[in-house]
Amino acid sequence: MPHREVYEVDVPIHDTANPARRGLHVFTGEADSPATALRRAHEVYDAALAAQQAGLELPGKQPDSWGARGLRPGWEPDWPAAKTGRWHNPLNCTPHSDFTL
Repeated sequence: MPHREVYEVDVPIHDTANPARRGLHVFTGEADSPATALRRAHEVYDAALAAQQAGLELPGKQPDSWGARGLRPGWEPDWPAAKTGRWHNPLNCTPHSDFTL
């Protein structure tokens, strides 16, 4: 079984009605690599968006701890600009610099 760590995927978003309005959607969950983390974030986003568009309740967290909440109708993610790295506890004062493009 591959070693799994907690990753964070930060995805820039923008309001399609007013592209100057920008934000960030943050996903976290377990993965064995940054590529897997990015793929899982995209998958849970797509599942949540499909549920929202169908008028259904958003899926909860998956067994690997990935999930999507707080989707904003009319806001689009910029997946190519997403940054992925190991998640670090924000209460930990140790600096980190392992985010990758």
